[in-house]
This record gives sequence, structure tokens and C-alpha cells, in this order.
Amino acid sequence: MTKPLLLNAFEMLVPVHQSPGLWRHPDSGAHRFAELGYWTDLAKALEDGGFHGIFFADILGQYDVHGGSADAAVRGGVQYPTLDPLLIVSALAAATERLGFGVTASVTYEHPYLLARKFGTLDHLTGGRVGWNIVTSYQESAARNLGLDTQIPHDERYDRAEEFMDVVYKLWEGSVDDGAVVADAAANVFVDPAGVRGIGHDGDVYRVPGPALVGPSPQRTPLLFQAGASARGRAFAGRHAEAVFFAASTPAQARKYTDGLRAELAAAGRAPESVKAFNIATVIVAETDEAAAAKLADYEAHVDTDAALALFAGWTGLDLSGLDQDAPLTYIRSEANQSALAQFTLLDPERTWTLREVAKFVSIGGRGPVIVGSPATVADELERFAEDGGIDGFNLTSAVRPADLLAFARLVSPELRRRGLLAESAPGATFREAVLGKGPRLAADHPGAAARVPVG
Repeated sequence: MTKPLLLNAFEMLVPVHQSPGLWRHPDSGAHRFAELGYWTDLAKALEDGGFHGIFFADILGQYDVHGGSADAAVRGGVQYPTLDPLLIVSALAAATERLGFGVTASVTYEHPYLLARKFGTLDHLTGGRVGWNIVTSYQESAARNLGLDTQIPHDERYDRAEEFMDVVYKLWEGSVDDGAVVADAAANVFVDPAGVRGIGHDGDVYRVPGPALVGPSPQRTPLLFQAGASARGRAFAGRHAEAVFFAASTPAQARKYTDGLRAELAAAGRAPESVKAFNIATVIVAETDEAAAAKLADYEAHVDTDAALALFAGWTGLDLSGLDQDAPLTYIRSEANQSALAQFTLLDPERTWTLREVAKFVSIGGRGPVIVGSPATVADELERFAEDGGIDGFNLTSAVRPADLLAFARLVSPELRRRGLLAESAPGATFREAVLGKGPRLAADHPGAAARVPVG
């Protein structure tokens, strides 16, 4: 039997996330994406449905590759406008008790000293229910708007990321002792200075004498997600990630990711099963298989193909406008999101994709599988995908937002609970405890643990 599944909602503070055109559907509430009530209502419904977290994607520029401009993406609301996900987490935590929050933040454009304070603050305010999706960013438009002439080359971004992680581990794990905050009124000591130390980091990119601005939080280091699927990204995940997120469209493709992940973990000296693997999926569910199929057909009438190509071009950094839509798609290395193009050109040797097929595929659910059916059919497919793909859970996205996630919580979650396939979070658990099933702190074999100052 498949082990109980972990569930995150895969979301973004934008009008259109993964399914271009579906904001026009009559059941869509995505036009309310800038209203706090939209997100607090969704968070409470997801918690009731047994979800473990909301995983917030983020980008720092427009998708301006398709046709040489951002017009198609802007017109279609494709991840534009976009709000800052770090700023909503406290409000969502106040509205919930168990739900975790994975937030994307870029090591290329943030500074480790400041980001350590932001996540340390959120870890305090959420009671340890925050995670960090570590990204290096892939958009040329983001690089230009953040002061660069062009984006830093792909592998160099990961080189910088390694030093970035070294700095934040020192700040989170080693800068302030657990017992340093004493709040001793009689002695007139709030923080014992002997328990606070600078980190003295002087590296190739960053100089951070320290100490950290935030004291020890429930997790200290937030739960660490990573989604890089290039060779360099996989090696980075093997060293740093506690949970990985990828977009495999078939269980066989997922198995390639998970087998590779276990090998990277072993190479990094970590336990092969120490990292949880999440695959993206879009679930379209109704009371019967026939009703779900009709729902999908209705959705397909609302897709925006041009906006879908703008989304794909933004991921890959390749302008495919004006090309023969029925010609085979071939792999071209770029400095953008290398895994997005590789998914359609390298990872499935049994299939040759055309541009037309890619546009149709991306139009509903982005790059992941679309699972359609009754609650029983959906549960069967989730269980098969997890078992055959070697994954631990799913980052679930909506075609029509938030209707599809609400339907999942209402219809599929009870079926998963009936089968014993939903890993319920315990009240008061940190995000790390809920996902990994262990303690609130980094594991001893994680490289971040080496930054701890030995006791005594």
C-alpha cells in the first residue's frame, strides 16, 4: 500500500498561475488575487482538507520573451501583476493552526543577511510553519530591473547560491545560542551577550561579520525546498534540500527524478530517504467521471494558447513565435529554466513534442499531469503516480482558481482519508515536523547543522 501522501497547494499571488485563459471561466475567483480575504478563506479550506502547506511560487520580472515583448503575458494576466508572497504569510498563519507556508525567494537578488532576518521573523510569527523555496531565478527581465546588464550564467548562479547558503546557515544555526534570550528582570539582562556572536563571513561574494538580527526561532532554519532539475540544480538539492519539487508528466518520468535525487543525496553524505519529493499535479474532480470529463471540456474552451506560449517562452528563455507549430521541438541550452525545455525534449525518449502540442499541454496545469475523474478515480491515480514514481506527495495547482483546490478538499480529501492515504499534520507541529515526520531542527547530516556552535 502507498504510504500516506503529503499535499501542498501550489499557488502564486497573480491572476494566472499555471493555466492561461482560465481566469475568464465563470467559476473563477482569480480576479480577487490581491484581496487578503481570498487567501485567508483558501488557507482555512485547505487546512480543513488536510493539506500540509501552501507553496508560493514567485518571479521578479515579466515574461517578455514571446514575440520580443511582454504584451501576450500582460494581456493574459500570466503571472502579472504579481505580489510579494513573503508579506502575506503572517496573515495566513493567523487564520490557521496547522498549515505551513513555503515561500520562494531568490538567492541571486536577495542578500543573505536580510533574508535571514525575514525568514527568522516569519518562523517566530508562524510558530515554525514557514519554509523557503530556494531559487536562483531565470528571467532576463528580472536581471535588468535589478541592476544587471544581463542575468548571471546558470551554473555561476548556483556557485553564488552555495556561498549564500553558507552565510544563512551561520546566521540561523550558529550566531545566537538557544539559551541566550533569558529575559531576566532581576539581573537586568534580556539577552546574554555571551550567547551572541558574529559569524565572521568573508567570502567571494558576501562579507557578513554578523551577528544575526533574529534570535532562535522554532525551526531556526526554515524547511528547505528546492526545485532545480538541471545537473547543477540536482547537485544543489542533494546538498541542501529537505523537500524537492519537480514537474514530471508521467510516473516513469517522476521515477527518473526521484532515483537521481537519491543518488545525489548519497553522494552528499546524506540519508537517501531524508528528502521528500513532491510532483506538480492539476486535479479536476467532480462527483462522477463523466461530470469531471465534462468539466475538463468546459475548461478547454477557455484556454488562451498565445498566453500559454508566452508562459513557456518565459520559462525557457526561448522565443518560439513565428515557428512552424508542427515541427519537432529540440533542446537548446539557455541560461533560463533549463528543466522546462528538457521536460519536453530530453526526458521522455518515447515522444517527440511539437510546439502546438506543448502549447496545448501547458494551457491547463502548466508542465504537470492533469488528473480528471471522480474522487475514487483521482485517488487511484494519485496513489499509482506516487507508487510508480517514488514520490511522497503533490503540489496541487488549480486550473480554475480557487475552485479546483476547493473541490479537491471537499471531494478527494475525504476519499484519501478513508483509504488512510492522507498524512495529517499534528496541532502545534512545525512545517519541518509535518513534512519530514521528525524534529523541528535540521537533521544532523544536513550541511547546515555544521554551523552550530558545540555546547560546552
